[in-house]
Amino acid sequence: MSNKTSPRPEPVASERIPLKARNVTFDWADTPLHWIPGDPASAHTINVLHLLLPAGERWFVHVYKQALPLIRDPRLREDVIGFIGQEAMHSQAHDDVLPHLRAQGLDPEPYTAQVDWLFEKLLGDRTLPPGRARVWWLKERIAMIAAIEHYTAFLGDWVLNADALDARGADPVMLDLLRWHGAEEVEHRSVAFDLFQHLDGDYRRRVRTWATAFAALVFLWQRGTRFFVANDPSLPGRRASAGDFLRGGRQGVLPTPGGMLRSIPQYLSRTYHPSKYGSTEQAAAYLDRSPAATAADATAPGGF
Repeated sequence: MSNKTSPRPEPVASERIPLKARNVTFDWADTPLHWIPGDPASAHTINVLHLLLPAGERWFVHVYKQALPLIRDPRLREDVIGFIGQEAMHSQAHDDVLPHLRAQGLDPEPYTAQVDWLFEKLLGDRTLPPGRARVWWLKERIAMIAAIEHYTAFLGDWVLNADALDARGADPVMLDLLRWHGAEEVEHRSVAFDLFQHLDGDYRRRVRTWATAFAALVFLWQRGTRFFVANDPSLPGRRASAGDFLRGGRQGVLPTPGGMLRSIPQYLSRTYHPSKYGSTEQAAAYLDRSPAATAADATAPGGF
């Protein structure tokens, strides 16, 4: 049964704003490897973003550039172009953290090589004949991006409200990176789903690709956390555990399993639309005070 016979997801009209890429920079000179004081396990759980996101977001950009000629709605095309610009900047910002990790004795190459293979080979372009097979593969990847973006928006909303990180004295530069990125994920949280609806919208595909994306994210995240903890030169012999993750959730420095599980029926609801979850107003308010974002605005053409 497809979406053609189910209620069509309706966006919250007031949540749409024009999207722009912000050319942010961050100075990592004073950021410690364990940037949440006294909690290396939680810091490394979040550090996985720096290894996972650059390849993933480059893949988003590559797939969406292929989709642009198929978009018939001028406003959606404008949103997708804004999304591409923001995701390209996210990829670069997280990539720029990697030399800092190496300087502190943690080489991310073994893990990033695996992630690159996943996005460039397994999920990359395939040698398919023009026509239905090629369009099918493009739609599969667009649907998968919509599912992944549901979780990046979930994480963005979480980090904007994670006051426990401030209370624990988390490094302000790392917090600004995470919250700038999270705010932009909330800003553009509807674009991937709207593109999927515009080009396909089949509910069976939405469910199938969600299952694939969710399983891959859980696998890659736990693998990345284990990699970080096992290769941290200051934590000899230590291993990451589920208990560390649960403790971080209870203390508010990580998302809770319950919160992540509650997000599943949201996405699988036939009337789901991303604009109903998270606050564009809150995201914009953070971007108006983010040190990196305001500095980028000041140096942009026409900035103050």
